Amino acid sequence: MPIHFNEGRWKKVSENYGRWWDGKLDRPLIHLTVTGNDPGRKPSKHPCKGFAAAYDKSVTAEEIADAWDYNLSTQRFLGDAFPSMWLNFGPGALAAFLGSKLEHDERTVWFHPEKVEEIKDINFHWDYENYWLNRVKSIAEAADRRFQGSAQIGMTDLGGVMDVLSTFRPSEKLLMDLYDSPDEVKRLSWQIFDLWWRAYDEIDSVQRHNPGYTCWTPIFSDKPYYMTQSDFCYMIGPDMFDEFVKPELAATHRRLTNGFYHLDGPGELAHLDSLLKIKELKGIQWIPGDGQPPPEEWPDVYRKIRDAGKLIQVFGNKSGFKTLDKMAEDLGSAKGIVFIHSVDASKLDEAKAFMKRHGCDEE
Repeated sequence: MPIHFNEGRWKKVSENYGRWWDGKLDRPLIHLTVTGNDPGRKPSKHPCKGFAAAYDKSVTAEEIADAWDYNLSTQRFLGDAFPSMWLNFGPGALAAFLGSKLEHDERTVWFHPEKVEEIKDINFHWDYENYWLNRVKSIAEAADRRFQGSAQIGMTDLGGVMDVLSTFRPSEKLLMDLYDSPDEVKRLSWQIFDLWWRAYDEIDSVQRHNPGYTCWTPIFSDKPYYMTQSDFCYMIGPDMFDEFVKPELAATHRRLTNGFYHLDGPGELAHLDSLLKIKELKGIQWIPGDGQPPPEEWPDVYRKIRDAGKLIQVFGNKSGFKTLDKMAEDLGSAKGIVFIHSVDASKLDEAKAFMKRHGCDEE
């Protein structure tokens, strides 16, 4: 298998990420992939698509796994990077497992209810025959057989509990339900919570050779890890967040050994103080969003996260290596940060110099 990684590298990944999770790594984690390398194998029958949901149903799970293998074979993994692919069926795939319609094109996925019911009439049940659940599991299992532990398969984006609920009770209705039917909202939230974990455990169980855990944000963990979220919460204030969102998030993070939260846009900053009080939450991923200053221009947010004893994840995005350089300068060090970025092979020398600045070995 031509993926450029070996058991020694996996051992190093496990050790460095383990120390980072425990707050004992005196440098940032640098997950840096270099694309455009010779794959050393013939192309796959199908291209590697960003959304696994975008493959026609006639494309087998084994063919998708082969496309993933080809994609990984064109990459070089520097620093703390590791080969990984994830089961991308759109944000909130649990909604499809629970009966919503899944529509997609090559670049995104939408979820729609078959019909909008009154909140008192909604009940969620596990469906062993659900097409999308079994499609995810079949691809996970095929990839697990294909890679035999040489690559990490990331958990599908199950979605936030309130985000899943808002698929079946569109946001404007769900917002009114918070006032008119709070007990019904809580009833369904905990139903979804239970089914969320059932999906997580069931998908994880078919990946017996996975080196550890990851998801759409490729942070490695030997123990259960996930990037939780609640996009719905940007529409509510702190009191409602604490009543309707935080209890489920806290319960989820009590079950996740290494859990992060996806803080998406300035509208969610109102909830940061409350989030940071969740003892079991290990870290925050801050995404400023379109039209906002880039990640490195928010030092006060990162100071607050660090002062609370939490870890930080950041992408290079358009600013590239400047992102981490500036954060290290503003914060005094880059300890406790995991920086994730990808560059073309033409920038290999620049990438090596960047890693050296931050005390990270090339491999």
